[in-house]
Amino acid sequence: MEMTVELFDNIINTSQDCVFWKDKDRRFLGVNQAFLDFYGFESQDVLIGKTDEDMGWHSDPEPYRQDELRVLKGKSTYKVQGKCFIRGEERDIIASKRPLYKDGRIVGLVGSFVDVTDVIRRNEAAQNPDVYTIKKLREFNFFDRLIDEISLEEILDPLTGVLNRAYAMKFVHSLMADNKSFTFTMVDLDDFKSINDRFGHSAGDEVLIEISKNLAKFVDGYGLVGRYGGDELLIIDVKNTSYKDKKKFFEKLYSKTGALRKEMQFGEYSAFITATSGAASFPDDADDYDKLFDLIDKMLYIGKSKGRNCYTIFEGDVGDITEVSVRSRRGVFTDMLDLRLGMEKEKTHEAKIKAAFPVLSDVLQISELYYIRPGSNMRAVNDPDFECDAPDIDAFVTEDLVSEGSIENIKNTAPEFAASLKANRLGSVLIARVRNGDIIEGYLICAVQRSHRIWQEYECAILYYVAGLMV
Repeated sequence: MEMTVELFDNIINTSQDCVFWKDKDRRFLGVNQAFLDFYGFESQDVLIGKTDEDMGWHSDPEPYRQDELRVLKGKSTYKVQGKCFIRGEERDIIASKRPLYKDGRIVGLVGSFVDVTDVIRRNEAAQNPDVYTIKKLREFNFFDRLIDEISLEEILDPLTGVLNRAYAMKFVHSLMADNKSFTFTMVDLDDFKSINDRFGHSAGDEVLIEISKNLAKFVDGYGLVGRYGGDELLIIDVKNTSYKDKKKFFEKLYSKTGALRKEMQFGEYSAFITATSGAASFPDDADDYDKLFDLIDKMLYIGKSKGRNCYTIFEGDVGDITEVSVRSRRGVFTDMLDLRLGMEKEKTHEAKIKAAFPVLSDVLQISELYYIRPGSNMRAVNDPDFECDAPDIDAFVTEDLVSEGSIENIKNTAPEFAASLKANRLGSVLIARVRNGDIIEGYLICAVQRSHRIWQEYECAILYYVAGLMV
């Protein structure tokens, strides 16, 4: 068979290893699909012509530069351990590289790497036992047919012990091929990044291991659990496929079973772990994989927009949620552009706030926006009758960026402000200070009734951006 460009692309893009090739100046010429998926790129255009240093992937890029310079002089490397940054987290990788030749001359290099972070962390975590055994997997025809041909290690996620992404997807496709009804659920851990940031990645690993084990135990007898990636887990349920049964299943899952919602200790500190889930069924809701996965993705987004710590089951016409799916993919930069275009036309603070409110209402899922001028009470943008005392707000808002919290942590530093919020049935706030040089011109406030509202990083960034546009 002749090696055509199309054949080469097909081969390289089926590899699970991240593959790349560079010119003699170490600039990227191309990468495969696994590489794009690993870094979350939609296209290789973002890195063509750039070096690793341009991309900022290494805390110390010099060893990697020297490694590639040696390859460009004719020395191949094999399974060299290193580290790289991916979405703000430093991951462990193993890479191999070799020279690219043309007419006997070195014109570049080709390399590949795999992410071994979870394997290393799991080994460091005292060898957590696998959640699923060969005996357990044999209960399902798909795994019973292949379990003698491959190792359990190849099937399971190395950190959590549940199905890894590849075999969870293969299991789903096998159920579809057999026309077997099942419910597909995506579970996303709420505010997982804050666990890593506050307590360290070992705490994040603890959470993933514990929740995965709990979910697998809860789902036992119904189906299997897999890890899609990061803090996203999958439930493949072959028993509860009617809406009535699904609702009972999730009501029990989100009750006091401790399977999903539980408090975990990290040394002297603790955190209450919650998750948001989106579910849809084959073939009743969607009759092919792409449609089904798109549905659970949309259901998950709806749950997040409700404030998280909840489940959403698809029921009805896909047209009912089309607008929601579009909004979920707009992105923070699009929101910022809309805010700037609307606010820069206005002159007064009040007018700017009113111009910002429609976008903030949509992005932050709030029904009202508030503002405080120094020495004045807290007032609502769209409700002239609302007024709330805020005498000691300065004691709570001590940073130039944003402050957030529930009444419980506000009252420790600003008890009068907390009491005023409580009297107005407001449970959680996100506040950005409006500054003009050294002068504090006011405070921009989002407030909701839920005391356990989780304010995400992008939400803080949006409100801070609006505060900056006020001056």
